[in-house]
Amino acid sequence: MTDLSAFPITKRWPPRNPEAIQLYSFPTPNGVKASIALEEMGLDYDPHTVTLADADVKSAEFLSLNPNNKIPAIIDPKGPDGAPITLFESGAILIYLAEKTGQLLPTSGQGRASTLQWLMFQMGGVGPMFGQMGFFVKFKGAEVDDPRPRERYVDEAKRLLAVVEKQLEGKEWLTGTYSIADIAVAPWLRALDFYGAKDMVGWSDHTNTVAYLDRFLARPAVQRGLVQPPRE
Repeated sequence: MTDLSAFPITKRWPPRNPEAIQLYSFPTPNGVKASIALEEMGLDYDPHTVTLADADVKSAEFLSLNPNNKIPAIIDPKGPDGAPITLFESGAILIYLAEKTGQLLPTSGQGRASTLQWLMFQMGGVGPMFGQMGFFVKFKGAEVDDPRPRERYVDEAKRLLAVVEKQLEGKEWLTGTYSIADIAVAPWLRALDFYGAKDMVGWSDHTNTVAYLDRFLARPAVQRGLVQPPRE
């Protein structure tokens, strides 16, 4: 049996199945990328609920795995060289899992390049910009009297949404084939509802994107991944 006791995080979140990938996460748009990918790829995983509270993400145990104190993070007891491997950053986790299984990321050529391109589009654009918009629409930023920060991020969210809408013209998925790029982008589109921002970005006018998100959310693996780890 694999021994993961060398990893300090396992003292606070003990493995239930040390042979499975250990997932430390919370069901946020970034967090569910990992759980959805694990479900889609049929990998055994052991989900551990790490809340966004400082007591969890800034604990010594979690920082030992991710010094950037953000979910998700994983330990794969069966890494590429047969030894356990640790990883944080949701985009890096998606690429790692895709390469481990040979699924949802073409191995070469235009397909691979396009998939990574749209994954980076989410990592560098959709995620940060939608997240900042959410801060100024739903959370503490909504208390700021100056309207300019909110307008800045709402306008950028609209622009990015238009890019997605155009890319989906005549396609079911961002690159034509379902991939880790969709697993990255779609949860952030879903977050617009949580932020209460659908009307302000003109969501219903983006018919390609609306249908795309519906297709994504209808996938059984997505439905399972969206609730892992449980919020407790």
